[in-house]
Amino acid sequence: MMFNWRHIVLALLVALLLFSLGAGAGYGAHWYLTKNTPNTEEAQEFGVYWEAWHIVEDRFYGGIPDGPAAVYGAIHGALGTLEDPYTLFVEPQPRALEKAELEGQFGGIGAFVSRGPEGEVILAPMVDSPAEQAGVQEGDIVIQVDDAPITPEMTTDEVILLIRGEVDTQVTIALERAGVAESVVVTITRKVIETPSVEWRVLEESPDTGYIRIRLFTGRTGRELERAIQELRDEGVTRLVLDLRDNGGGLLDAAVDVTSQFLREGVVLYEDRRDQPEKFYSVKKGGLALDLPLVVLVNGGTASASEIVAGALRDYERGSLIGERTFGKGSVQMVYDLSDQSSLHVTVARWLTPDRHRIDGEGLIPDVEVIPSEEERASGADPQLERAVAHLQEQEEAIGAK
Repeated sequence: MMFNWRHIVLALLVALLLFSLGAGAGYGAHWYLTKNTPNTEEAQEFGVYWEAWHIVEDRFYGGIPDGPAAVYGAIHGALGTLEDPYTLFVEPQPRALEKAELEGQFGGIGAFVSRGPEGEVILAPMVDSPAEQAGVQEGDIVIQVDDAPITPEMTTDEVILLIRGEVDTQVTIALERAGVAESVVVTITRKVIETPSVEWRVLEESPDTGYIRIRLFTGRTGRELERAIQELRDEGVTRLVLDLRDNGGGLLDAAVDVTSQFLREGVVLYEDRRDQPEKFYSVKKGGLALDLPLVVLVNGGTASASEIVAGALRDYERGSLIGERTFGKGSVQMVYDLSDQSSLHVTVARWLTPDRHRIDGEGLIPDVEVIPSEEERASGADPQLERAVAHLQEQEEAIGAK
């Protein structure tokens, strides 16, 4: 078995080297592992690695870990030499959660998971969810999922992946409940659990203003935003606040869809790849909010795809940015799903705003800077949103005075 893992390690490391040189783009590590083998010169480049690892195998006091731990460690180490925080290897468990989040839905029971002071796993069922219908109560502690006991040492991701599964399959969960001497056992049929990426409302303090917050750019975001704009327009709003604060990014296509709701035409972003012609993404026709005054809320958690949207709207003078400097992630990653359900994220390009401003490492400076005080944060006040509403009112007054 160790002999097989050694060869997998070598093949993966060489595959990663090819990715960094651009020779593997479009094929993925699975193609490489099944259709190609390293040549003699490539294998010799890793001779020192094997020399060192054989010594560890022979001499290490603590024993060698079973399974793919050594393989994953080698991949993490190899990628670390690239000194790019966004070119990374994602192991199977976190990759499964990442895919579900970007898809905006998963097979599950519909319960929020949190950790207690002693590491216990605590559930809070969503309203009308399979968990609630099966009798799960807020504060229930998970002690076993099917045949797997839950321990404080397990990560939250490990527990979540035990609970999730294919739609219409069953999961049996043993729970510890306050005031009940014996454990409570429930069997729940997993259903499609949706995780909306957009929330919206009419602001009570300004009934003419619609508020839209995008949490993440997922496969659902474009459709959800269309619904949000249409419902807000039906309620009579005449202006919008788009909140991209703490939005860490997501899917590029979703960012283009979002931008296209507010622009009639133009380029959303330019993409600069090594040894390739410049690529650009154009606005899609049919936006529903082309005529509504707009401001955009940003902060240090506004990153990647959300910076694409904010940068494009600002460059076309479609909406002022209010808040704090954005994170500054202007690179593009291709995601390669590997044969064991892990994935490789490789930086393949950098993007520029329509006016060719570089975001990577710099971020976007807001048109109106508003930095909440510690007292405001503690009290739950939102001076950035207040300033956004005031800014829209000032724009209307300026137009009316002309």
